[in-house]
Amino acid sequence: MDPLVGAIDQGTSSTRFLVFNAKTAEVIIHHQVEINQSFPKEGWVEEDPREIIQSVYECIEKTCKKLCHLNIDIGNIKAVGVTNQRETTLVWDKVTGEPLYNAIVWLDLRTQSTVERLINKAPGKNKNHLKHKTGLPISTYFSAVKLRWLLDNVDMVQQAVLTGRAMFGTVDSWIIWCLTGGRKGGIHCTDVSNASRTMLFNIHTMDWDHELCSYFDIPMELLPKVKSSSEIYGRMKTTILEGVPISGCLGDQSAALVGQMCFKDGQTKNTYGTGCFMLRNTGNKPVMSEHGLLTTVAYKMGPDQPPCYALEGSVAIAGAVVRWLKDNMGIVQSSAEIEKLAASAGTSYGCYFVPAFSGLYAPYWEPSARGIICGLTQFTNKSHLAFAALEAVCFQTREIVDAMNKDSGVPLVQLQVDGGMTANRLLMQLQADILGVSVVKPSMSETTALGAAMAAGAAEGVKVWSLSPSDLPRITSEKYEPQINSDESEFRFARWKKAVQRSMNWETTESGCGDNGLVKVNSIP
Repeated sequence: MDPLVGAIDQGTSSTRFLVFNAKTAEVIIHHQVEINQSFPKEGWVEEDPREIIQSVYECIEKTCKKLCHLNIDIGNIKAVGVTNQRETTLVWDKVTGEPLYNAIVWLDLRTQSTVERLINKAPGKNKNHLKHKTGLPISTYFSAVKLRWLLDNVDMVQQAVLTGRAMFGTVDSWIIWCLTGGRKGGIHCTDVSNASRTMLFNIHTMDWDHELCSYFDIPMELLPKVKSSSEIYGRMKTTILEGVPISGCLGDQSAALVGQMCFKDGQTKNTYGTGCFMLRNTGNKPVMSEHGLLTTVAYKMGPDQPPCYALEGSVAIAGAVVRWLKDNMGIVQSSAEIEKLAASAGTSYGCYFVPAFSGLYAPYWEPSARGIICGLTQFTNKSHLAFAALEAVCFQTREIVDAMNKDSGVPLVQLQVDGGMTANRLLMQLQADILGVSVVKPSMSETTALGAAMAAGAAEGVKVWSLSPSDLPRITSEKYEPQINSDESEFRFARWKKAVQRSMNWETTESGCGDNGLVKVNSIP
């Protein structure tokens, strides 16, 4: 039997454990568990850290049982990689092993007043004040402001910090700490791709930065140790895979870049999940965006390897708009129905949907924006709305591509895509039409988990997976070519941009929602 590598893929809406053949990159088996999100107040999004780690245990156990039913020895699993929803922020007690509050999810907006306070103390009230070190604007999106909120508002967190018992981490850190022993010697670490999303990490020195921590007034002793994306962090102690090394760690978008084999400067992928995330590999030098994109650490494939950087465009709401149409509006009964419903209209009939439920991310970074639907007439029906929702995902992606083309000076000729929404063929065709370039979808859709498995399998001390270009597997793909003329595409995009302007400056902290960040909390809700 060829060696196998496991991948924990902990996303915003579900957790999965997948097992890959290290020679062919094929998925052998997997198991998936959905994760509950809670919305305690408008704009707040939380998840239970105990549910997250429990789902990891369950996925590993069920996947291993399935392997046994296939008569495959779980001893063939030589390593495990972790990939995770980024920026989601946790604090836990190192003595009890218990979380001190729910995980604050990446798209949570409660920190708006915290962000305004931080920007107001920046020279010229410039939200890009820290960008030269972090590659990021000061925004509700990143972990440092969520951690600042926890330190300001949660008594249990304040007490744990005072007594030296508090540990901060993104989801990867929580999972690795729990799996390597937790309060009995668990490893408290993160990798460079996740660290670079906190606003506490200097993307040039590749370490936590005293000045940044001081700006946010965050004690450095809370922070995990920063490691490369591919090395042995520790060994599993708490599952059926006891003794197996955890040797790969990548934030989900970086993992997808690796899984799409985008190792060359200029190669670009877009992941369509809860949000939409486009990364363009920029090689070993960080490219600072002048057009509203983020500069991020893509990966570092070993302690002695140079880091690789990426330009990133982040869209908060993509798949989440379909979930909204299903759960909030009852327009569809399942996410799969949206394609059929939208196809029955074949057009939005002049209806435009800006799903700014969590403000607008790249390239605007405008937290005051809110969702808006315009161009409604008495003829508009739910199928037009479904079509407009899918178009909105494509228009948001087009805005990112335009910004990337300006920053890099090199126009995109092909977009590699992955993520759950790529199963929607109408969406993929719409995307090719609106971009005017080929959209290429690999037949193997598990690129995020594959990236984590590749990092784990290639680590020093494991070495069951080769990342040399000649050894990379050939993965077949499906290609979508533009089918409409550029004039029509440009007209529709111009109308969309008009709708975006209408969505701006809707919410202000003076309007009665400004107390979101000022609520004292004593315990986990």
